Amino acid sequence: MIVSWTGESAMRALLAAIVLALAGVGQAQAQKPQDAAGCPALLQHSFNRLQDDKPQPLCAYAGKVLLVVNTASYCGYTPQYEGLEQLHARYAARGLVVMGFPSNDFGRQEPGNSQQIAELCFNTYGVKFPMFAKTVVSGAQANPLFAQLARATGQAPKWNFHKYLVDRQGRPIASFVSDVRPTDAALTAAIEKALAQP
Repeated sequence: MIVSWTGESAMRALLAAIVLALAGVGQAQAQKPQDAAGCPALLQHSFNRLQDDKPQPLCAYAGKVLLVVNTASYCGYTPQYEGLEQLHARYAARGLVVMGFPSNDFGRQEPGNSQQIAELCFNTYGVKFPMFAKTVVSGAQANPLFAQLARATGQAPKWNFHKYLVDRQGRPIASFVSDVRPTDAALTAAIEKALAQP
């Protein structure tokens, strides 16, 4: 049915339609995820959390110093979980976030599902820092975060427990190979330097 409006009624209807349209635009803008404003390009990704498989936008960590690590449950470096948790406990209040990304890319050392990986991380090693669902961290299929980190540093992970340090502006500033332990003086010095920056 087509309704024809004339005179004052038509003007009121038009104004009402404009007000409703503008209100809708305002609501849409308010519901937009915070990305461009205040969230660096490196963090404009979302990954499922290990413990419940719920999406976690990395923009939630904008303004923090990040230590991004690819992990595995059955590796000679797996005890580094303890050192990573020590870093988390020591520096979290100052703005460090350790992020673990389990991967089965190297030597098939992360064959389990999320529940099995979580059991090892949280119950065996007492991990409290953010852990994400199993993912690919190397090669052509690398997830977008690790692909960007590899491009920015010129170093892709060659094994489990490779570590990337990212400053508060979302810029990768250092890369540490697997055998650099979390408590290594060079790594902790780099973390402290990054934490000291605004």
